Amino acid sequence: MNIYQLQYFRTMAKVQHYTKASKMLCITQPSLSNSIAALEDELGTSLFEKRGRNVVLSRHGKVFLTYVENALNELELGAEKVKELTGDLQLPINLGFIYTLSYYFIPTLIGQFKQFDNGEFANIDFTLHEGCTANQCTPELVRKLKNDELDAIFISLLPKDNDIEFIPVCDQELVAIVPERFPEFDEDGLDLTRVSTYPFIHFSGKSGLKLEINRMFERVNVTPKVCCEMEDMVSIAGLVSSGVGMAIVPETPVLKNYALRILPIKNPRYKRKIYLGVMKNRYETLPIQQFKKFAIKHSRDIMRMEKH
Repeated sequence: MNIYQLQYFRTMAKVQHYTKASKMLCITQPSLSNSIAALEDELGTSLFEKRGRNVVLSRHGKVFLTYVENALNELELGAEKVKELTGDLQLPINLGFIYTLSYYFIPTLIGQFKQFDNGEFANIDFTLHEGCTANQCTPELVRKLKNDELDAIFISLLPKDNDIEFIPVCDQELVAIVPERFPEFDEDGLDLTRVSTYPFIHFSGKSGLKLEINRMFERVNVTPKVCCEMEDMVSIAGLVSSGVGMAIVPETPVLKNYALRILPIKNPRYKRKIYLGVMKNRYETLPIQQFKKFAIKHSRDIMRMEKH
């Protein structure tokens, strides 16, 4: 039994004539007759009785028609609802991202997207989820993306997952921030081999950025003298400006609000790549499709703006 047989049966029940029904359905009369006969064989009963040149529903056919109409009506309503949802510009975009993108990159990206193409998507709402990728078994943002809780994610550390497409969209510069009273560091760039004796303020274990910074120190065979750990960059910047220690953080305009020095890192050279992650085989609504294209095209420019 398939949907075509049910649709043929419903039409036959209304028209009660094979020739007229086949014309309405745009199929041959033998094809219609064979389809009805196959349906009757499967049900083990006759659905129609002959009345001259016409046919009428049998007693069993009348009972079956009620259920067929209900089933086909529900399917048609479902199809219409799906079409409505896929073209609905009012559905929110569920967006996940690592904490360090929340200060400038994500707000600017969303703001520019809403103004894009004469504000076509100005009324699109976003549901935002900050998360981490430090847990290499089941990173939080990746798990939510796979569970259909998120439509797209922005992360740096990539898990091994063949179900997700990761698209590199931009690089995020890491810089050293030191108290203003640390004049011994050169403005032209900081060599991490020189900082092993200075108090270092690190990201907490919940941040994937901590793993990346550790790799930087490992490349120059330095173990930082960690004096404390914090989860967010604003708290770290506050501690640095108070003279507690130095830190390595993503470059962002937020840092200019604090009394500290921002130094590029010349050794080791390191670029932190930011990726846009989406499910490979999941249908994307029109707003999600457009946001994805916009992010791929404009993320680099927005990240460059963040540095100045």
